Amino acid sequence: MNIQRQRMHLLLAASAAAFGLTGGQVMAQGSYPNKTITMIVPAAAGGTTDLAGRMAAQALAPVLGQSVVVDNKGGGNGAIAANLAKRADADGYTLLMQYSGFHVISPHLAKTKSWEQSDFAPVGNVLSAPQIIVVRSELPVKNLAELIAYAKAHPGKLNYASSGNGSLQHVTGAMLEQQAGVKMVHVPYKGTGPALQDLLGGQVDLTFGTAPPFMPHVQNGRLRVLAVTGKQRLPSLPTVPTTAEAGYAGVNATSWFAVFAPKATPQPVLDKLTADLKKVVEDPAFKKKAEEQGATADYMNPQQLGSMVKTEYASWAQVVKSSKIEAE
Repeated sequence: MNIQRQRMHLLLAASAAAFGLTGGQVMAQGSYPNKTITMIVPAAAGGTTDLAGRMAAQALAPVLGQSVVVDNKGGGNGAIAANLAKRADADGYTLLMQYSGFHVISPHLAKTKSWEQSDFAPVGNVLSAPQIIVVRSELPVKNLAELIAYAKAHPGKLNYASSGNGSLQHVTGAMLEQQAGVKMVHVPYKGTGPALQDLLGGQVDLTFGTAPPFMPHVQNGRLRVLAVTGKQRLPSLPTVPTTAEAGYAGVNATSWFAVFAPKATPQPVLDKLTADLKKVVEDPAFKKKAEEQGATADYMNPQQLGSMVKTEYASWAQVVKSSKIEAE
């Protein structure tokens, strides 16, 4: 019996070596998942990245048959979270809910890169959402034209918040400044949540961001949406025009939120995660919840996501350069 067991262990070890796997990875493929999965979110609680992570975690748990917990690690323009995920065991138990601004914009601003896009394997896209231009209700503007006029009449007086230097919100603000010929003061925060709190408190005048975290405050009248930066109006904000309709077609910015895993994660584990994520995102209940929040459930498989990352990485490089945005 001992000889048979020894032969079995040797056979497993030989198979693992042939495919470049460790013994733990061999076991993971056969029984995955058999413990809690951690979804690292590169932002503080309260923003759309956090919402995407929690929506995905909550919906994936019953499909995978294991708990999926969210671990918020904001700061560093996504670098803190990315490095944690990069260094995690590549066994499918640590995932990264990545925000497009951190994945394809922030790398162009880093003085030294601590992570690369190639450090991660794409699992699938979860949500897409255009930016909205939202102001505190006390600001005496009702639409984008009035905001531009106010900014021109009060140069350098308007403060706009973002989730960090070089974030998509920051870049969107810079694009509007360029196209409208106005000057505003950028105030970076460590995530949309803290920026939203100061917007509600009157410390800043406006911000650019995806709709979900702002919707409750828009509905109760504390905030006002002036425009949507996507190509189409949002179903949840049907009366709000797009920037193109308002005369600023070049101010076009849509965020996406996708799941990635450490690059050495075994392919069978990635395949299972991708298949289960597809079920979740394409579920009608998930789609309805996303739409109610001002986002769109938008599944993309690993190949589609990988291709989009490459394209947007190149295009945003030009935007960052022309906007003259630099790292702090």
